[in-house]
Amino acid sequence: MNHLLKKVLTCVAAVSTTMLAATAFAHHSTTMFDHATSVTIVGEVREVQWTNPHVAIFIYGVTKEGEPPTLWLMEMTSPGNLVRAGGWTRTAVKKGDKVTVNFSPLRNGDKGGALKKITVADSGKVLTADIRAQERPNLQEEAAPAAAK
Repeated sequence: MNHLLKKVLTCVAAVSTTMLAATAFAHHSTTMFDHATSVTIVGEVREVQWTNPHVAIFIYGVTKEGEPPTLWLMEMTSPGNLVRAGGWTRTAVKKGDKVTVNFSPLRNGDKGGALKKITVADSGKVLTADIRAQERPNLQEEAAPAAAK
């Protein structure tokens, strides 16, 4: 009886671990975006969700001249990653800002994508969700002395 209970508990633990790992992997996958395609939307920021695990910006705009504007969801990395990359703050992009956004669209055709670059019309400020592209030159060298303390 004790041997049977150990087998059952081992199986339950293995299945649970596999399910949790699959869920975590699926959550961090970016295969839902077509990274080989770049689309541009021109519009107005309707909402910014500066929250973990991913920042989201809702843009009301158009991707083609003459089409009616629609609401698009742009997804990015976490607030912490964006801040560490440089340029991003909670208020870098605000509701009402007129923007141009380059993004990788969702593969399923829904109105959304992975933000690549956003340009705020009034200020001309350009931000990217590519954290490596936004790093200051020599950032690693600057961090090394601080880490040694």
